Amino acid sequence: QVQLVESGGGLLQAGGSLRLSCAASGRTSSRYAVGWFRQAPGKEREFVAAITWSGDITYYSDSVKGRFTISGDNAKNTVFLQMNSLKPEDTAVYYCAAASKSYGGLWWRIGSSYDYWGQGTQVTVSS
Repeated sequence: QVQLVESGGGLLQAGGSLRLSCAASGRTSSRYAVGWFRQAPGKEREFVAAITWSGDITYYSDSVKGRFTISGDNAKNTVFLQMNSLKPEDTAVYYCAAASKSYGGLWWRIGSSYDYWGQGTQVTVSS
């Protein structure tokens, strides 16, 4: 089992920055990658970014590319999502998730590829 705890969410104005953290505990050796997803009210969950635990590969959705940066600190078993130039449409509950292996295709974008999920942290961006 892997436990994931997100933190760092909040309320801020458009154009601001926020850094989310995802702390992992438990059988952390079983992780292959960690991803961030988000879900806005009335919308489906969508992929945001992912990183292999080795840190050598990162993935981003087109909507956040160039504004968000995903990174990891293996020593602290923590993955970060630095979010800059935030927009009202970034408002959502942000979840981190851990995958124990890779799959074919664009697996990192698919929620079912991930085995463990955190409880989520709210990010609200006002205009």
